[in-house]
Amino acid sequence: MSKGILGRKVGMTQIFEQDGRAIPVTVIEAGPCHVLQVKTVDRDGYEAMQIGFADKPRRLVGRAGRGHVASISSKRSTKLKAAGGSVGVKPECEPKRFVREFRGAATAEVGAEIKVSVLDGVKSVDVTGTSKGCGFSGWMKRHNYAGQRATHGVKKVHRHAGGTSAGTYPGRVRKGKKGAGHYGVDRVTMRNMKVVRVDTENNLLLVHGAVPGPTGGFVIVRETNKLG
Repeated sequence: MSKGILGRKVGMTQIFEQDGRAIPVTVIEAGPCHVLQVKTVDRDGYEAMQIGFADKPRRLVGRAGRGHVASISSKRSTKLKAAGGSVGVKPECEPKRFVREFRGAATAEVGAEIKVSVLDGVKSVDVTGTSKGCGFSGWMKRHNYAGQRATHGVKKVHRHAGGTSAGTYPGRVRKGKKGAGHYGVDRVTMRNMKVVRVDTENNLLLVHGAVPGPTGGFVIVRETNKLG
C-alpha cells in the first residue's frame, strides 16, 4: 500500500527560497486520521484500509454510524455473541465526516492514529479533491471554446455555439456533443505534486501548486506512483 492520508484544503500562499524565488504552495491540514476498518481477502474479497478524518458530532450521526466506530449493544451483536461469533474490533473514536479507503495490505491496526509524519521522506504526491461547482455554464466556459469571430458577418452571436448538427443526415444533434450544461463538482486528481514542507507539529502539508476544490474542501493525499 502506498502512503496516504486524508485532509482539508486550508488555502494558498507562497514561500521564498534562499535564492529569493517565490514558490506558490497549497496548505493542507493533513490528519490526524483514525483507522476505522481493515478489510481482508478472506472476509471482504479484497485488501484495504479504511480511515476517517474530522470528527462529526454524535447527534448528527445515526446508530449505524456510531456503531461503526464504537461498540454499542444491538440485536445483531447479541445474536453473534450468543452463537460464539465476533462483532469485530472497533476503533473507539468519534464518528468521522470524511471516510475513504486505501487499497492494498493494511499498514496499521484498527484504532491507530495516522499523522502527517507518514509522508516524511515522500517527494511527490497525488492530491484528489472535488472541483468547484459552476452551475449551468455555457459552452465556451465549460469546454474552453474560442467562440465565433469578432469580424464582419458575425452579428451579436460571438459567444453562441453556432451549428451543432448536419442539415440532412442524421438531422439531429448526435449524443455526446459538447455544449452547455452542468459544470464542476467533479472528482479531480492532480498528479505528481512536489512536497515542499511537512509540518508535523501543526499537522500541515505544503505542496507546490494548486489543489482542486474550494477552501475547506476535503482532499485525499497519496504518495504518487508516477515516475519522472
